[in-house]
Amino acid sequence: MARSDVQLMLDVKAGDEQSFALLLQRYRSPLVNFLYRMVRNREQAEDLAQEVFIRVYRARADYVPSAKFTTWLFRIATNLALNSLRDMRHQRMEISLDAPVTADAADGDERTLDVADKHPDIEQHLVEEARKAMIRHAIDKLPEKQRAAVLLHKYQELDYGEIAKILVCSESALKSLLFRAYESLRVELAPLVAKG
Repeated sequence: MARSDVQLMLDVKAGDEQSFALLLQRYRSPLVNFLYRMVRNREQAEDLAQEVFIRVYRARADYVPSAKFTTWLFRIATNLALNSLRDMRHQRMEISLDAPVTADAADGDERTLDVADKHPDIEQHLVEEARKAMIRHAIDKLPEKQRAAVLLHKYQELDYGEIAKILVCSESALKSLLFRAYESLRVELAPLVAKG
């Protein structure tokens, strides 16, 4: 039976290096993907993920399982991402909002699962890629805290309580933040609905 995240972290606190390696293996990819969606730079996301794990390791002696491990982990990641975005804001303002978004490497694996006669033709593929790019672009345009809330909610599938702890706000403030974010996305992505 697999050990829980909390048990692994308690084992790390007790000096078990192997447990830390298991946590790193378990959360490295989800963390890098979340951070990439926040900062939109793969190398920066990798660096931030490394910094998250360094902070987790340094804090091992003080670890108290008062919240889910993932809540604690993503709180550290969100704070680092928001700080990084603030530090890079002057450079981000030089980037055009209309600049093309590079495709994510993970997007291409869906074609191998289809049977030959159900493969989308090239036009359908291009429409789908344009739709994904439009959604990424709309999420990128959200204010940083709204973007973090949406990514934690939709992509990491965390519940309101966990996200509120990560973003250090009440659940009602989080719901309001998500409402504003989803309303902005609804307006921004209205052309997709009209086409569909």
